[in-house]
Amino acid sequence: MASAPQSSVHARSHSLLLLQKLLNLRDGSSPLTLVLDSLEQPAQPVISEFIARAKISKTVVIFLSFTTLRRPPNVDVFVKAAGRDLAAVKGELLTHYPASDPARNQGRPARRAVVIIDSINNLASGDPWSMTTFLPSIITPAVSTVSVYHTDVPVMLPKTVSEYEPHPFTVICHLATAIVRVSSLQQEVLRKQARDRAQQEPEWGLKEDREGAIIGLRTKFLEGDGNGAGVVVELESRRRSGRAVSEKFIITPSKASTPGKLSLLSDHPAFGQPVGGDGVAEEEPESTFDLGLTEKQRKDREGIVLPYFDAQTDIGGGEGGRILYEMGREDMDDFDDEEDEI
Repeated sequence: MASAPQSSVHARSHSLLLLQKLLNLRDGSSPLTLVLDSLEQPAQPVISEFIARAKISKTVVIFLSFTTLRRPPNVDVFVKAAGRDLAAVKGELLTHYPASDPARNQGRPARRAVVIIDSINNLASGDPWSMTTFLPSIITPAVSTVSVYHTDVPVMLPKTVSEYEPHPFTVICHLATAIVRVSSLQQEVLRKQARDRAQQEPEWGLKEDREGAIIGLRTKFLEGDGNGAGVVVELESRRRSGRAVSEKFIITPSKASTPGKLSLLSDHPAFGQPVGGDGVAEEEPESTFDLGLTEKQRKDREGIVLPYFDAQTDIGGGEGGRILYEMGREDMDDFDDEEDEI
C-alpha cells in the first residue's frame, strides 16, 4: 500500500519533466511542436516561454513571420514570409542555421536553433500541398520548429483541392510530434464550477453563436494572483513508439523575460476536492450501497427482518417462495378465481 503514494509522486514528477524538456528544447525532444490557440486564449504566453528558455540555453531563435509586422523581443532573426516563394524563404532560413564544427563537436552543431512560425494558417490556405514538404525540410537534428495554428480562423482552401483530400489541419496534426492546446485558466475554472453544479458549461467566442463583434480574452485574466493568473496547457507528447502521453498543466507567465512557473492543473486549488463553507473538505455522502461497511454496520444489516419473511421459508411440500397475500375489503369486489390460480 505504501507504493501507491510513491507512484503518484513519480507520475507527477515525470509529467513536469516532460513539459520542461519540451519547453527547453532539450535534445530535440520534439522536432515539430504544434500550438493550438484561439481568440479566447492566444498562444503568446507559450511562445514567450519558449523564447525565454531558449535565451537561457543560448539557442538561436528564428521567427518566421506570416502575420507579425515587428520583431518580437528576444528574437535573434526575423524572417518575413508573407507573399514570398517558399523556396526563397527556406534558403534564407538555412543561412541563419548554426554551423557545425567537426573538429570540436564530432559533426554536431555548436549551437541549437528553433524556428517559430507565428501562423501556419496562412500556409494552409495559400499552399496546402507544401505543408508536407516545407515543414520537414526546415527541420534538422539541431533545429526544431514551433508552429502556431489558430483553431477559430477558417482555412480557405483553393478550388483545386479535392473534397476527398485530408484537411490541412489533419495533416499538420499528423506531422506534429507534440501538440499543445492552450486555454484560459479563468474559463477552465468557470467550466469546472459548472460541472460541479451539474450545469451546462459556458462557452465563449464563436461557440456562443451570438451576433455582433467578438471580444477576445480580457487582460485581467492574465494578471493578478487569483484564479485567473496563468494559462492552461494540454500537452500531447508523441513518442517514437507511437504512444501518446497527455497531461494538463498551468503556466504562470512572469512579468520579466524569465521562465514562468509550471504546475499541474490538478494541483490548482480550484481543481482540488470541493470544500464546504467552513473551509473543510466535504465528505462523500453515506450510502447503503457503500461497500466499505464497518463490522457493526454489517451485523446490523444482517439482523434486519425483511417484510413477508415467512414467504421465504418452505411451506408444505415444495411450496417455498409462495407469495402470501391477504385480501382487503376492496379486493373482495373484484375477486377472480382464475387470477387466484395464477
